[in-house]
Amino acid sequence: MDKSNGIYWDREKEVMSRDELESLQVRRLRETIRQASKCKFYADKFAEYGITPDDIKDLSDVTRLPLTTKEDLREQFPYGMLCVPKEETVRLHTSSGTTGQATVIFHTRNDLEQWAELIARCMYMVGVRKEDVFQNMTGYGLFTGGLGFHYGAEKLGALTIPAGAGNSKRQIQLMQQFGTTVLHIIPSYALRLMNILTDMGIDPRQDLYLRIAFLGAEPYTEEIRQRVEKFYGINAFNSYGLSEMNGPGVAFECPEKKGLHIWEDHYIVEIINPETLEPVREGEIGELVMTTLAREAMPIIRYRTKDLTRFIPGECACGRVHRRIDWIQGRSDDMIIIKGVNIFPMQIEQVLMSMSEVGNNYVIILEKENDIDQIRVQVEVHESIFQEDMRYLNRLREKIVRELRSEILVTPRVDLVESRSLPQSEGKAVRLIDRR
Repeated sequence: MDKSNGIYWDREKEVMSRDELESLQVRRLRETIRQASKCKFYADKFAEYGITPDDIKDLSDVTRLPLTTKEDLREQFPYGMLCVPKEETVRLHTSSGTTGQATVIFHTRNDLEQWAELIARCMYMVGVRKEDVFQNMTGYGLFTGGLGFHYGAEKLGALTIPAGAGNSKRQIQLMQQFGTTVLHIIPSYALRLMNILTDMGIDPRQDLYLRIAFLGAEPYTEEIRQRVEKFYGINAFNSYGLSEMNGPGVAFECPEKKGLHIWEDHYIVEIINPETLEPVREGEIGELVMTTLAREAMPIIRYRTKDLTRFIPGECACGRVHRRIDWIQGRSDDMIIIKGVNIFPMQIEQVLMSMSEVGNNYVIILEKENDIDQIRVQVEVHESIFQEDMRYLNRLREKIVRELRSEILVTPRVDLVESRSLPQSEGKAVRLIDRR
């Protein structure tokens, strides 16, 4: 049911007091423990830790519960963590499984209703209304992004175009024919689409009706967001999700764009030191840990996401009480160590995308030379730059090397390549190639 009220989709849930919200979390955590105990994995864990639902007195007691890892989910594949009879489930989603056994998440009909409600809350928060035309340009199927946003948009009441991923000219045709106003799109694909629109002589600011985009499914920087907003003439919002916690709709930017609100009526959120597993200080970067609070088929307790972020202190001007996290800084398992220095790929993107001479694509290559790890960055630059003399190209290369060295404390090798010469994908961009 549409419970919208002004700028809030569900005012009762979005602006309740912290005391009310934390009391709700405690009640739901007790119920979650009871539900999770229906699978042997958690029943055994709770017995080992000597904890029952009645032991949860306040929110701090969540730290008494066991942590859950992706490896735990893999070891219980496929049905080991299911907490309802299989005939009560109506859908499953899996991770890509590109780095090992896929993980699977099951949903009951009520789980899907709750998920759609959260997506509708996110979309309404940033200005999407029933009058909008929403074009969903991400993959459907086992990937959570497509179906997650689809059902959320329909819950809100917006006309929804299930375009799926790829087929760029068809995507643009749909925008023109139906007056698309809102997009859900992978950031790297939004960059690729810029070239196609330019080739077709279409200025999205003048020739299309776009006003809002949701960017997610892969890490990106504020510099990428600014490029997208400027080219399309839109307001772009950061969306965070992971399949283990449903998918999109876990956390979302509000119009203030000062962090992403995590919906704490559905999740308990912690940030811990990934090595000591202890809570970090307020505002300090650590690993995001999450507990589901309203899921029937497969509740998950204290899941280690591997995503690195921090809590943003203070209240948000939008009026919502749900805590905010900063943009994901990277993953604890994505960190590159070169010559003893810890480097995150996002640091390199931030430098490159802040430079006007640099195009929309780059690749980081790790290689060995004489048994020493080296980092090479291939960077597309604008076509006009290759019409300059070699001295200009060398100065630009030196500038990029200098800026990167200042950020990552290691001197990379930089190759300047022509625009559109690096491999492109209609799915998630491959930014890192390890040849060591």
